Amino acid sequence: MTDKNDILNGLANAVVNGDKDKAIKFAQKALEENIDPYEAITDGCTHGMHIVSEKYDNGEMFIPHIMLSSEAMNEAITVLQPHVDVERTKESGVAVVGVILGDIHDIGINLVSSLLKSAGITVYDLGKDVPYEDFIEIAKDVNADVIGLSAMMTTSMMGMKDVVKMARREIPGVKIMIGGGPVSRDFCGEIGADAYADDASDAIEIVKEIIKEDRRKKASV
Repeated sequence: MTDKNDILNGLANAVVNGDKDKAIKFAQKALEENIDPYEAITDGCTHGMHIVSEKYDNGEMFIPHIMLSSEAMNEAITVLQPHVDVERTKESGVAVVGVILGDIHDIGINLVSSLLKSAGITVYDLGKDVPYEDFIEIAKDVNADVIGLSAMMTTSMMGMKDVVKMARREIPGVKIMIGGGPVSRDFCGEIGADAYADDASDAIEIVKEIIKEDRRKKASV
């Protein structure tokens, strides 16, 4: 019998090192040892990504390392997620994310998507070059709390304004978060979006806060 802490630390280290094989191995071991899958995700995978985030902030890791870590985490989550108690995570929120039409730069949104999933949030990742209407239709279909829009080009980021307008008209309750290289806090205010994320770690905290506030308002009604 393997010690629980050894398995959780093994998961975290596999994520930090971007080792997909070990991530899968420790995720399977967690199930074999009857460790709560949700705990394995939060105290193993997510903990590992927090370490990665700290190393990135300190200049010890760079984007290629982060993507390897993200891939390793996704492999582990693929093993663990089907065994998570739905009742435990159903109030964790729903996010629809993607790179806006005309833009194919998806490294940033892939990382955001991975981190949101690791935080127990249900994520519908629409990928890159996403038509404006798709964000709205999917968000309506899944009753999303948040729509996350990414753009890495000044030409494509202008389309964010159209998505915000459509969302305000068709699903006024949803919050819009934007981010990406050329995007700024001032631009967020100009187009009427609800939040601006400077990086992936920032995006996760913003989404969690939006969802928490939304749940608080619903509970008080």
